[in-house]
Amino acid sequence: MCYLGFIRTISLLCAFLSWSNTQAARPTSRYNVVFVIFDDLRPAIGAYGDHLAKTPNLDKFINGGYYFTRAYSQQALCAPSRNSFLTSRRPDSLHLYDFYSYWRTSRGNFTTLPQYFKQNGYYTYGVGKVFHPGISSNNTDDYPLSWTARPFRPKSERFMNSPVCPDKMGVLRRKLICPVDLKTQPYKTLPDIESVAEAIRVIRSRGKARRPYFLALGFHKPHINFRFPSEYMQHFRVENFYNYTKDNYKPHDMPKVAWNPYTDIRSRHDMKHLNIPFPYGPIPKRQSAKLRQAYYAAVSYVDDLFGRLMQNIDLENTVVLVTSDHGWSLGEHAEWAKYSNFEVALRVPLIIRSPEFSSDGRELTRNLSVLTELVDIFPTLVDLAHLPSIPRCLNNTPMEEQLTCTEGKSLYPFIRQQSTRIVERELFALSQYPRPGRLPTKHPNSDKPKLKQIKIMGYSLRSDTFRYTLWIEFNPLDFTKDWSTTYGEELYDHRLDAMEEINLVDWPQFNNVRLDLKNKLIKAFTK
Repeated sequence: MCYLGFIRTISLLCAFLSWSNTQAARPTSRYNVVFVIFDDLRPAIGAYGDHLAKTPNLDKFINGGYYFTRAYSQQALCAPSRNSFLTSRRPDSLHLYDFYSYWRTSRGNFTTLPQYFKQNGYYTYGVGKVFHPGISSNNTDDYPLSWTARPFRPKSERFMNSPVCPDKMGVLRRKLICPVDLKTQPYKTLPDIESVAEAIRVIRSRGKARRPYFLALGFHKPHINFRFPSEYMQHFRVENFYNYTKDNYKPHDMPKVAWNPYTDIRSRHDMKHLNIPFPYGPIPKRQSAKLRQAYYAAVSYVDDLFGRLMQNIDLENTVVLVTSDHGWSLGEHAEWAKYSNFEVALRVPLIIRSPEFSSDGRELTRNLSVLTELVDIFPTLVDLAHLPSIPRCLNNTPMEEQLTCTEGKSLYPFIRQQSTRIVERELFALSQYPRPGRLPTKHPNSDKPKLKQIKIMGYSLRSDTFRYTLWIEFNPLDFTKDWSTTYGEELYDHRLDAMEEINLVDWPQFNNVRLDLKNKLIKAFTK
């Protein structure tokens, strides 16, 4: 009996110590959460290895956090991407591929990321472009369901696509490249400047509040038009962007359905006179270099604003996650903008800092190469805040009956155990893009088709080594797919072809790989 009593005592003591250690590892009070979303930002960041970028503030932030080098958007278009990661559901689950419907009324009353934090006692506030404005967020930025207070929209935002860019004669135009003097702009400011000022105001005002806050800040840049204070253009020499890519023409083996003719770029005043041939271009070499210069200047502009924001955040008490809604092509494949299933349109930065994972002077691996999706953000922030984890969405239950669930995975275990090898099932990143037909068109706009115009859906699977994309028949009335009717197929090997320029679909030595990835893609997108 004494021996058994001794064993029982030791067991209880071990259980208590284990519980005590677990409690000590968890925050004693809830962390604040700041979620920063850039618009159309590919990883044009110094710390991501881009030597042309001038992003000292993002570099500093990355060097103190954990960053995922293979993070991907679910659709390279603003509204569908944002609705996807803010609900942690894929575009097919939301039935949203354009700007013209609201998921709560057209699909299901799904819980959003800020709404979940609000339900768990957080003060939630949105600043700038978080949800896409308009019908896709009920013309309210999903207030009051997602937000405690009415979201902030900068007053200068309504002039974003107005003719406010002076040409050489001083006439105001709708230009694509638009460095400006702030004194000449409406309200003498720009939307992102207003948004950062408001975010800082809220952070300072909530500093002593007992109730934790969830703040989402959505930048408008580097999204076109490239309008920013003119001094940022002087940070970059146009000559450095001439040989950015060798692609001058559409690759011959790219399916025509995969092409996006960048119609929004063509429509701007400073591009119209170039008479760029539709649909394949090319844009003249000097103009291409100037577009890249302007994009990098826009990134540098919002990097400065991000630095202002970070100066006001208490990193000892705040989780910060930084990302973008999708990437942006800068002439790769002779394409521009987004609107595709290519790596450059889908890959985004994803950076996380948490007080729970400070280095304490130790050298830790902060570069995480696990395949990551934007639908992973919702469960990751929930776990980083130590709120009740959200369940996986079930395939055998109607989606509209699952109001709070995720189609992603939490990245918390990858951060927590980042110094050890994590054995997981094979991971993929899944994306998609719609088309109205097999050829690029102006009407309907094959870059941005409306739901009723969609006839083809391109489904893309990014594995550890390959990207496989299949373009199939799609019915917008009942959202059904016909996997037997295909309009294009693509296979790229990232071991030797990181820019996805050589389509291996017809290479016999890759046929087994193609069939294996095709089966996995169909299984992943079939429920």
